Amino acid sequence: MTSESPILKTPRLRFVMWDEGDAALLQQLHSTPATTRYLPGNAPWSLDKAEDRLRGWLEEQARDGTTKYKLLAEDGGFVGRAGISRFGSEEFELGYSLREETWGKGLATEAASALADWFFAREFASGFIAFTHPENIASQQVLRKIGMRERAPILIDGVLDTAYELTAGMRSGKPSAL
Repeated sequence: MTSESPILKTPRLRFVMWDEGDAALLQQLHSTPATTRYLPGNAPWSLDKAEDRLRGWLEEQARDGTTKYKLLAEDGGFVGRAGISRFGSEEFELGYSLREETWGKGLATEAASALADWFFAREFASGFIAFTHPENIASQQVLRKIGMRERAPILIDGVLDTAYELTAGMRSGKPSAL
């Protein structure tokens, strides 16, 4: 599979694997206070951090068959990242981050919904979690739209984040948010 071969497609998005040279693109995604304010560390990413995350995602894909993918628009333009990867040894975690100029267009919901269906169709696990900074209301709305339910908060890097869960049974009873 080449990096441009889609792992998953939606009406407006293509999920593809990262290329080793994509660290600068990832750093650019996380280069502003707006795009990093709810991430652990609350600071723009260095190129070293982007390279480290990219290496980790390539390793996760090889090991687990799922990770955080590069999101491309229909025209091939870079939109952000989204995917489901391991969180600890027991759970999987949904995560996404989109370029600021794409916010408010339903792309996060489209991506999260497609990932949930894809994850359960491939039977990676019976469920997954997601968590958001308590002030990230937009992300919390996305998670609720795809049928996730709030569970006990989770401490991530000193912040008590709002946590959600979704099981295959919960998803099968939920109409698509698209």
